[in-house]
Amino acid sequence: MLALTLPQAQCHLYSTTFNPEGLRLGNKVLRKRLQGPSLVSYYIPRIVDFKDMEKEFEPYDLIVNNEQEDDRLDHISGLVPLIP
Repeated sequence: MLALTLPQAQCHLYSTTFNPEGLRLGNKVLRKRLQGPSLVSYYIPRIVDFKDMEKEFEPYDLIVNNEQEDDRLDHISGLVPLIP
């Protein structure tokens, strides 16, 4: 029992996991640097869509016409019967 107290104290001191049985806990994988930011920077930026363009012109109080969205809303309004 005395042989385990020194490794336990070392693990507590250096903030590592105490694992006397040598089980596979996945700590090596969890300590790795995250790959998300480097993967995101690898791919080209997405194509700008209409909503992004509207956001860019919003501070200048410019009206941006989205014909596809207007057509879609007209189509939906034609499908829904009017309720008096």
